[in-house]
Amino acid sequence: MGWRLRIEHTTEVRYAGPVLTSFNEARMTPLTLPSQITLESRVTAGPGVPVWTYSDYWGTFVSVFDLPEPHDDLVIRSAATVETEPFGGPPDDADRPSWQQLRERAAGGRLLEFLLPTPLTTVAGDTSRTSIAKVAGLSPDAAAQAISARVHERVTYLPGATGVRTNAQEAWDKGQGVCQDMAQIAVSLMRAAGLPARYVSGYLHPDPKASPGSTAIGQSHAWVEYWAGSWTPLDPTSLAPVGERHVVVARGRDYADVPPLKGIYHGTAGGGMTVTVEVTRLA
Repeated sequence: MGWRLRIEHTTEVRYAGPVLTSFNEARMTPLTLPSQITLESRVTAGPGVPVWTYSDYWGTFVSVFDLPEPHDDLVIRSAATVETEPFGGPPDDADRPSWQQLRERAAGGRLLEFLLPTPLTTVAGDTSRTSIAKVAGLSPDAAAQAISARVHERVTYLPGATGVRTNAQEAWDKGQGVCQDMAQIAVSLMRAAGLPARYVSGYLHPDPKASPGSTAIGQSHAWVEYWAGSWTPLDPTSLAPVGERHVVVARGRDYADVPPLKGIYHGTAGGGMTVTVEVTRLA
């Protein structure tokens, strides 16, 4: 049975000094997919600030706005209501491609983009060789699950241990990180094993037994999807099944393709940012 979730995402940007102008992009609008329906969504950046929306190369809804007048701070609020469904799981093994079939089908087209390393999803040769050796002989689905479990075992969840520019190898060596790091490491190792894999950005209600009216306060979440005949999600941070508690906002090669907020401004360098995400189960 599906859930109805309300997501309220607030980002407060504090500049080091007065800013003359700024241009910003927000990726905070949940997608409508077979597994979820976005009933309503709105992104605002303050009174009188017009917001435009377009769909980027990766299929993400991007809210664009600029502030041409001097300002001292910036507050972006996103609110959405989404109905989600449990993920049905991958088809039977008989319907899934073998490794040879997978390699042949992923050799060209859009799948190839999700096989190539990026600066954030590159791991050293010895790291990838060791991980690949551990999944040798497994089916593509079993290999993906083993890689996800290995990342969960290796990397301890510790907020503040890494930053948005931390790459997969750095987080792996440190053995600490957040969901972004675990997702990027899993993507790296899956690609090294020959599985097309993509980074997923979104939201998660952490309580599988949450009753209607239950609100969880946290941050954005990240997990992975790998392709083995169809796109299949895994959450290496929690190892929980990806389903009605997860809300997909964006997919890409890594975090750099799907940041919740990015922009440029004319003013003094520095400042800070505070992010609050509230996910409420409505039904």
